[in-house]
Amino acid sequence: MGGVDGRGRAQRGAEEASLVIHEEVTRPRGQMWCFTAARMVASPGVCALLLWGLGSVAASSGALQPSTDDEFHFKTWILLHEKSYTLQEYFQRLPIFMANRRRVEQHNAEKHSFQLGLNQFSDMTFEEFKKLYLWSEPQNCSATGGKLSSRSVQYPDSMDWRKKGNYVTPVKNQGPCGSCWTFSTTGCLESAVAIKTGKLLSLSEQQLVDCAQAFNNHGCNGGLPSQAFEYIRYNRGIMSEDAYPYTAENGTCHFQPEQASAMVKDVVNITMNDELGMVQAVGNSNPVSIAFEVTSDFMLYQEGIYKSDTCARTPDKVNHAVLVVGYGQEGGMPYWIVKNSWGPRWGMDGYFNIERGSNMCGLATCASYPVPQV
Repeated sequence: MGGVDGRGRAQRGAEEASLVIHEEVTRPRGQMWCFTAARMVASPGVCALLLWGLGSVAASSGALQPSTDDEFHFKTWILLHEKSYTLQEYFQRLPIFMANRRRVEQHNAEKHSFQLGLNQFSDMTFEEFKKLYLWSEPQNCSATGGKLSSRSVQYPDSMDWRKKGNYVTPVKNQGPCGSCWTFSTTGCLESAVAIKTGKLLSLSEQQLVDCAQAFNNHGCNGGLPSQAFEYIRYNRGIMSEDAYPYTAENGTCHFQPEQASAMVKDVVNITMNDELGMVQAVGNSNPVSIAFEVTSDFMLYQEGIYKSDTCARTPDKVNHAVLVVGYGQEGGMPYWIVKNSWGPRWGMDGYFNIERGSNMCGLATCASYPVPQV
């Protein structure tokens, strides 16, 4: 295998086979393993060949050369998140990962109320992330009229519906579809029904993606929970997750009324920018659906109380819907406890905390929740 032609054939073979991550790991007894997309090969020769192929492509690419430490962290990250790349994709994603890793390190070395971390999105630019996971259709929350304003009522100093009983479904994963609004909607209705009946359901996000367009929703391109609640109300129900499973893409509506698992009697829209009204609703009634503007650092959020100086606080800029399940205070800073829809490996087991009381990133511009028909 010492000739140029042999190396060229090996490299072409690796490319044609679309081999992905190729990592060489030294085991306790000195055994060397090579990881590909589908299997682990205990063959030093194959490992050396594949790793040589990666190095030769890097050397000929003319790109900024990563350090050994950069490549080690990237390959470790690839294994952890079970990513698959062609050789071309590997060297396209590596510098993006390097930039995100440096951003994480710089942020965490400074004094902030929250920490960043590497996660499943660390090989993406924020522009790529926005196109896949956030709304592409503008959603102006000001079009939603408020019905509930804060009143002189008592409410708990803190609340976490996850700890009150079996009232919150596990964190789900929307995948590469801007359907966060459907997960906020189902999560809120699931909890409201469970609090009223003691029965925790898992409801269909895909039905909302496929069927709620007449209520100014746009499937994978965006929508609002308040409009989705209205759809469920006038549609006379929503099916279960099992009966109408999620596909993470736009589809044809096939709602079957006789299989409806939950219904909505009314929709409560909290007056815009009224965070006290939100506290009263979450503290005394049930979780609340909200929307806010995601900016680039939020993509890499890991833990702590999120706050931003760059996001907008107006109803026309929100681009992501989530579910508030509680609130609290830490170190003098009040915060919301929020359930996201990017899977349990993001953030704090799929959740995040965000500053409360300042309309952070517009989170108080379109808060709403359903009154279930039970």
